Amino acid sequence: MFAIGALPPVFLAAGVLAMPESPRWLLMRGRYEEARTVLVCTSDTPAEADLRLQEIKPAVEAPQAAGSSSGGAVWKEMLLRPTKTIAAGSNSAILGATIAVGVVKTCFILVATFLSDHVGRRPLLLASAAGIAVTLTCLGLTLCVGATSMVSTAACVASVLAFVAAFSVGFGPLAPAYSSEIIPLRLRAQGTSLGTAVNRLTCALVTMTFISLADWITMPGCFFLYAGVAAAAFVFVYLQLPETSGRSLEDMDELFAGK
Repeated sequence: MFAIGALPPVFLAAGVLAMPESPRWLLMRGRYEEARTVLVCTSDTPAEADLRLQEIKPAVEAPQAAGSSSGGAVWKEMLLRPTKTIAAGSNSAILGATIAVGVVKTCFILVATFLSDHVGRRPLLLASAAGIAVTLTCLGLTLCVGATSMVSTAACVASVLAFVAAFSVGFGPLAPAYSSEIIPLRLRAQGTSLGTAVNRLTCALVTMTFISLADWITMPGCFFLYAGVAAAAFVFVYLQLPETSGRSLEDMDELFAGK
């Protein structure tokens, strides 16, 4: 079972080897012909590739002309001016629940993939945050039931599957994508790296504190707390995050100018 889990990273590694460099990064290094070649491969026509190249060039050249492309200046601007577990049943039942979680997660990631451009990032993020808040509240309520029964166990499993679906349709796949879209070009490399690092550290913090937190505020209390965080995330997305679908990366400075 664990050996099979090692196969997807192998395919991902092979895919990364075949990926071209970002045309924006190539333009920042003065490699214009290579950048145009990449754009031709990812555009419908050479004319569209040339148009996109002309849109990208000013956005790349402006920070360099202003002398803000150095690593120290980027970090200075970005940091100082930032815009009760239930496991009832046999091993086969536990394995079945694990498989169900994986299937639900995969299916709803595909839903997010197909809808992110048609529906937009913002509606999916709002639906995801609201869904996470509701499903975690339901999970906390099911764990408040005194005696474990088939009904309470089924309700708990259903809440977990609904949570996985809500997370996978928005915050799971779209939060990293949205983060990479909203950061201005001159800050994108460092900003995306910093965002990924904070994400990993937060995940580690939640994982390492869960048992202690459950001992302190009870298991249902943990999920009520996480539901509150999701509700706060909904408010933040609603008030602060505009739609980025259909906008070029060079438009981000203008899009967030009033934020």
